[in-house]
Amino acid sequence: MNSFQFLVAVTASCGGLLFGYEVGVMNVVLVMDAFRIFFDLCTWDGSKLNADGINIEDKSVKDKVPFYRNLKPTDSKSFIEGFITSSFVLGALCGALLASYLGEKYGRQKTIMIGACIFAIGGILQGSSIRNYIMIAVGRLITGLSVGCNSVLCPTYISEVAPAKIRGTLASCYQLMITLGIVIAAIINAIVWYFTNIKPDDLNTPRTKIDAEISNFEWRFALCLQAIPGIALAILMSFLPKSPRWLCSKGRDEEAVQILAKLNATSVDDELVQSELKAIQEDVAATVAAGSSSVAELFSSVIRRRTFVVFFIQLFQQWTGVNVIMYYQSQIYNEMGFTKFLSTIVLPVVNNLVNFISTFPGMWGIEKFGRKTLLIVGAIMMMIFHILTWAFSTQTSKGEFWKYLSVISVFLYVFAFASTWGPTPWVYQSEIFPLRVRVKGSAVGTMSNFFNNWIIAFVGPALMKMWGTRSFLLFATCCLLAFLFASFFCVESKGLNLEEVDAMMSGKAAGKA
Repeated sequence: MNSFQFLVAVTASCGGLLFGYEVGVMNVVLVMDAFRIFFDLCTWDGSKLNADGINIEDKSVKDKVPFYRNLKPTDSKSFIEGFITSSFVLGALCGALLASYLGEKYGRQKTIMIGACIFAIGGILQGSSIRNYIMIAVGRLITGLSVGCNSVLCPTYISEVAPAKIRGTLASCYQLMITLGIVIAAIINAIVWYFTNIKPDDLNTPRTKIDAEISNFEWRFALCLQAIPGIALAILMSFLPKSPRWLCSKGRDEEAVQILAKLNATSVDDELVQSELKAIQEDVAATVAAGSSSVAELFSSVIRRRTFVVFFIQLFQQWTGVNVIMYYQSQIYNEMGFTKFLSTIVLPVVNNLVNFISTFPGMWGIEKFGRKTLLIVGAIMMMIFHILTWAFSTQTSKGEFWKYLSVISVFLYVFAFASTWGPTPWVYQSEIFPLRVRVKGSAVGTMSNFFNNWIIAFVGPALMKMWGTRSFLLFATCCLLAFLFASFFCVESKGLNLEEVDAMMSGKAAGKA
């Protein structure tokens, strides 16, 4: 791999940074007092909590130093919280539907640029929302359109410019950037929360109305900040080349060979460049001979196995429970008995750093051990850690030791996910379809991901309210099903170029099951 290939892959992967920031920002924004009051998630009658989160008006409490506002949840909290959070994922589902048409018509590179600009607009709309949760939901739906579209096209674009032997590693950069975006959002917004929610200036100001607004700077700033990475990605993508495979599909072979030469840091006459060009041209010729593709083709006898695998691999990725933790982790830690400071600042930042760092072993392991091995091993590990989290959480009333065992189990689950099921489905779906239906097939996987993500995000607050930490047993069961699915239905594509993967999936060549 040369420096230009690396630059192209990393820059395109920054589409994942937008996704990660959007996920990470909501975990903290949802526990910002001003946001909760503004959107009728909670009310505040002027009462106060001490540093341990206990009402200082309680006569049995010795520590009477006020630290936090004592907010009371409204009856509609779970619904509004789920509606606002899940609207982003609903937009992402629609974006994934549009990705196929836009990616084929305008190209991967240009569509990613457009999506980045839409993300910036959505962030500004969220931050400037009026006092109605519908408006912020619309803003999140718009950012979701961008993320859904780019979640299809970024891994596809990377897979089409990366050399076969490191394609999986480079494609998993997208997942790495998602985790980096979550870390950046967690750190920035934890700092904002610290300075605006601990001993706030209005803590001792008399309240005349329990739903009266307080300063909304904190959440408006956090959400508007999304415009910066969106604009930055659009600018950076303008310097990257178009996909050579897309160019060949449009009959622009001369441009394609120039880009292949640049990607391989050699001349257009080099044997490697000509070999790659020939393989792409043959694939394109076969595609053209068969006529234009349709959605129905995804369910043909040759393709439907891949469609089935991609749909369910993304379904299981979501039902391992990762986004319940990422969206609502501060509330989960609070449920385990940790203080507001630990639940909102320390533990989410640590967890998000674990998520980020754990992606590196996944990037290495995806080529070392293969896609299928990571899926099987990861599912077993996640199931075990979910069961341990539930078991330890039932003992938290017995002391701090059990609380920390519970949260360590959550961190270990996140490690298992980020190093296996985090990157692998995105890599897998970008490489198992033939060029003819590659974007459409990848869109099916992404739509499955976001549809199930939407369900998780919407029902998450109600699920945690009803079941508490018993929800981890549900996710452990899903991990068991994911293990069975990976064992019996997934095949290994490690080390093969995209044309060889197509041949293997079509039954034209032997492959490792």
